[in-house]
Amino acid sequence: MSTATAGTEAQNVIEHSDHDHDHCARDAIAHAEAISAATGLRFTDQRRKVLTALATSHVPASAYEVIDRLAAEGPRPAPISVYRALEFLVENGFAHRIESRNAYVACSRGEAGHGAATVFLLCERCGAAAEASSPALTEALAAVTHAAGFAPRAPVIEIRGLCARCQQAT
Repeated sequence: MSTATAGTEAQNVIEHSDHDHDHCARDAIAHAEAISAATGLRFTDQRRKVLTALATSHVPASAYEVIDRLAAEGPRPAPISVYRALEFLVENGFAHRIESRNAYVACSRGEAGHGAATVFLLCERCGAAAEASSPALTEALAAVTHAAGFAPRAPVIEIRGLCARCQQAT
C-alpha cells in the first residue's frame, strides 16, 4: 500500500467487518520472508510462528498472549524464545511494539512503512489497532527533530479513540 493511501487503508482495516484479514496475514508473512531472503536475515520457523500468531488479529497481543496463541496450535513455547522472536521482528520492521499497551502487532504497511513515521490508531473499545503513515507528518517530524539536533530512530505516534465501527455502535 502506498503512503498516500495508508491512512485510508488503516481506517478500512478497523471499520469494515468484511475485511479480508487472512490477506493481511499472508502479506505480512510474505513480506518478512522476502526481506529476509533478500537481506540474509534468518527468518526461522519460531520467528515465522510468532509473526503468524501476531498476524491473526489487528488487536495487539502481549508476549504471553502470543505464547497462548502458539500453545493452542502445538507445544507451549518457552517465553524467552517468544521474546527473542519478538525482538527480531520489531528490529527488522516486521512487527511493532505498542508501548502504551506493552503489546505487539504485525506490521501491515510492508515496504510503504520504511522511513516513514508510524501512526497507530488504537480503539479504546474493541482494542483494534490500525497502522498508518503520512508523508506530510514524516516531513514535519523530520523538521522538528532536525531543528532540535535530534536523530530519531523510531518515530511512532499512538492515537487513542474509537474506530468507526465502535462509533456507529454507540
